[in-house]
Amino acid sequence: MGLAGDGSADTAHLSNNENGRFIYGVASSPGKRASMEDFYEARIDDVDGEKIGMFGVYDGHGGVRAAEYVKQHLFSNLIKHPKFITDTKAAIAETYNLTDSEFLKADSCQTRDAGSTASTAIIVGDRLLVANVGDSRAVISKGGQAIAVSRDHKPDQTDERQRIEDAGGFVMWAGTWRVGGVLAVSRAFGDKLLKQYVVADPEIKEEVVDSSLEFLILASDGLWDVVTNEEAVAMVKPIQDPQEAANKLLEEASRRGSSDNITVVIVRFLYGTTGDKSGADKETTNDQNS
Repeated sequence: MGLAGDGSADTAHLSNNENGRFIYGVASSPGKRASMEDFYEARIDDVDGEKIGMFGVYDGHGGVRAAEYVKQHLFSNLIKHPKFITDTKAAIAETYNLTDSEFLKADSCQTRDAGSTASTAIIVGDRLLVANVGDSRAVISKGGQAIAVSRDHKPDQTDERQRIEDAGGFVMWAGTWRVGGVLAVSRAFGDKLLKQYVVADPEIKEEVVDSSLEFLILASDGLWDVVTNEEAVAMVKPIQDPQEAANKLLEEASRRGSSDNITVVIVRFLYGTTGDKSGADKETTNDQNS
């Protein structure tokens, strides 16, 4: 079975992990592409006695270098941040930029630009913090409604275009709106030749994990190009097993002709449930290309 990022054509299945508060599943495939530039991470860590869930989808461009680096370093940097528990939003924002800077230094000898989106979800106690750079997306089902908890960063958005032009850049149409006529996202890790304009500053949104929060979908644009937020939530809602639900969305995106790599992470919340989850919460999962 192929794992995302290894270039194989198989779907990657990540087993559910239960810790008493949530279960999750992942499906990832190159789709119609000859190469695989999507990466993902799903892990549970213990930070200062607090059980933390961390999930991410990273969609690379210009090769796999940036996406693979972010997958390997972003969450490790985050849990080492001194304010991770006390000021999680600040820790996330600073860690995104730190990881971007470290990648640019590590990649400085490369002549070809590489970059990556990042859509991440951090679960700390009863808090869900979603951070996003680029056009991967996070959507929740809350009270039965589909709610986007991230914004796709596109160069033609009024505020993004203004920020780019204020920094001395430009946005032009080249099949789609692109920064400098090159890049179709306005925020990303890497992309050193466009770094003045293509920043890694995440937009962060926080939600309370309570009985109204049913599940979270993190996915690359290979899903969102062909499936709407509302359609995705409607398809996942009746499926209690998040692995089965992730497979369903991947298969539907493929059936609808998605032309991109497809990666889907689904986290289903178990608010108010009880039961013996012994052993499952002791496992840190970091299955992909580790």
